[in-house]
Amino acid sequence: MPMLPARNYVSEHTKFIRDLLARKPQLESEQRAGRAIWWDKRPADLKLRHEMDEGSVPQKPYVYSTDDAE
Repeated sequence: MPMLPARNYVSEHTKFIRDLLARKPQLESEQRAGRAIWWDKRPADLKLRHEMDEGSVPQKPYVYSTDDAE
């Protein structure tokens, strides 16, 4: 029979995270604000990005190759 972890067991990592969140309750909102800078984009930003992507020029797979050698 495999050994199962005790139901009341709490890992050191879980204790650390719980303690950290108890000491710094604003941490989650700061993480969300930081994430919003790079990942969570508003629809207006996504529309602008789509417009910029439509105007891009296709790039060759290997940009350092020269076709002048032919």
